[in-house]
Amino acid sequence: MFGTDGWCIFDHDPAVDRWATAAREAGRSVVSDPSMRKAWLQCEGTWFVGVDALPNDSTGAICNVPFPERLNACFPEPKHPAQLSIIYPGYPKPRFGETEAAFRYRFKRDAAHVDGILGLGTPKRRFVKEPHAYILGIPLTPCGNGASPMVVWRGSHRIMRDAFAARFDGIDPIEWSNVDVTDAYIDARKKVFTTCERVLIEVGVGQAYALHPLCLHGVAPWSDGATSPTDGRMIAYFRPMLSHMKAWLRDCD
Repeated sequence: MFGTDGWCIFDHDPAVDRWATAAREAGRSVVSDPSMRKAWLQCEGTWFVGVDALPNDSTGAICNVPFPERLNACFPEPKHPAQLSIIYPGYPKPRFGETEAAFRYRFKRDAAHVDGILGLGTPKRRFVKEPHAYILGIPLTPCGNGASPMVVWRGSHRIMRDAFAARFDGIDPIEWSNVDVTDAYIDARKKVFTTCERVLIEVGVGQAYALHPLCLHGVAPWSDGATSPTDGRMIAYFRPMLSHMKAWLRDCD
């Protein structure tokens, strides 16, 4: 499904459009809740993080609108409450507690990361604590080009897979979540930045995109002149957790 690029894009589907319309209305209610804004509004008001914030059910249905059959056929797992990620004009601003170096990385490198690798301890070290099966993004608002789109690096999933496979070589998969992957991860990111093409994924409402879980990705800064509704660039993300770590390093195709 993910091929040599590490992602795929689904063409416009009326069923996806209907689901996105319902999710947008639900998202407006979520983001207007003061408790949700207090919990999730970051980067000086330019990013609503919204983890598990959408009220969809385990089938993916929201506000009595079923999850699109085409997407469900590709991703049949039970659905967790989707992340409601909203980017507003002016992104990025520094996140609370973010170091100057971390903000530079957010601005200059799109905060590029592989999902599920968490920084723990002091000094911070990286561990694979939340391995995902895939990342499925469904745009909820119509935005012009440059409105902080998803950024991916073509073929980066293969570089990341090789790096982690080498790091975990000879170690029981049961122990992988306790293995410090900091150096392997940093070295692999550097290789990606120097060898892989940076690509912007800019798709409209009614479309969707999916990323291989090892694809290096991030969010671009909001470009001058980019347009969006007052809702901002609103996207629903599904990222189901894997029950077996070994599946995280599955075949990249």
